[in-house]
Amino acid sequence: MLKITIKPIPLLIALVMMVSSCMQESPLTNPFPEPVVPPDRSAFAKGADVSWVTQMEKEGIKFYNSLHQETELMTLLKQESGMNAIRLRVWVNPAEGWNNIHDVVVKARRAHKLGLRLMIDFHCSDTWADPGAQIPPAAWADYNIAQLREAVAGHVTEMLTRLKENGIEPEWVQIGNETRNGMLLPLGHFENGSNFATLVNSGYDAVKAIFPDCSVVVHLDSGQRADLYTRIFGYLKAQNARYDMIGMSLYPEVESWQSTVTNCIANIEAVVQAYGKPVMICEVGMPYDQAEICRAFLKRLLDYGMTNSNLLGIFYWEPQAPPGYNGGYNKGCFVDGTPTQALDPFKK
Repeated sequence: MLKITIKPIPLLIALVMMVSSCMQESPLTNPFPEPVVPPDRSAFAKGADVSWVTQMEKEGIKFYNSLHQETELMTLLKQESGMNAIRLRVWVNPAEGWNNIHDVVVKARRAHKLGLRLMIDFHCSDTWADPGAQIPPAAWADYNIAQLREAVAGHVTEMLTRLKENGIEPEWVQIGNETRNGMLLPLGHFENGSNFATLVNSGYDAVKAIFPDCSVVVHLDSGQRADLYTRIFGYLKAQNARYDMIGMSLYPEVESWQSTVTNCIANIEAVVQAYGKPVMICEVGMPYDQAEICRAFLKRLLDYGMTNSNLLGIFYWEPQAPPGYNGGYNKGCFVDGTPTQALDPFKK
């Protein structure tokens, strides 16, 4: 009988053990990794506030496409600048009628027919509401806070009811505009107890009663300034105010736009973390004669927004404004009625 002797192979065993140990410490990389799927940002809002448009048309101002063919403004922004949304401000009883409820309905119907999404911006004033002025409408001048609360609710209800009667449902509604100190001052100042939160809640409830799915926005200026956002949204949190989204304005200086955008993005990240609300940049602008820099500014913001769900959209403020319009506004981005390269990033 043949006798077979099996001899140990210590070298082979040692090699196997070494390979096994290495595999535990450093797993082999998958040679066929799953492809990275970019986030779906098809719902990202690329828009413009064009509230001046009916006034401009009345004044004979015209707009032109890339072939220099006269084109209605919203159509032009949709077809050639890649925009999918429009923002419209509402004033209570403006002296010349522009931006009153009727004028807003006219513009909203036009946007709706083009399939554009809609943001309504309640200034709760007869004129501009911004960091320098939050003046109550003349008809509300002597109201106490309870009466102001009812007036806000009534104004919001009237505007939104008119839209609903025309088959139009806004996607977003701002209660107040650039309210760094509150709204309807002095009673609605954020340092005046719970008054500002009371007014925000009144508007919120009025919106939800008509359009339950509409997002309610509280909007401040200077999106790069974390202190403003901590102050107001910290106050609103302490007061249990109801809103769905944080709105920002961002108008960087040409010389410092990069640091301004960096600070704004950091602020977006911070407020989402602190308050659990997404952000909408409701206004941006840069001087019309700095189109190349404005293009770079918008590209950086859009690159961030298209890859990060913290930011839900960007609206350019009155891009169609000719240089010097309305007493000196120079941050539009049309020249001779045609968009400049500044708006090109919205096309992607």
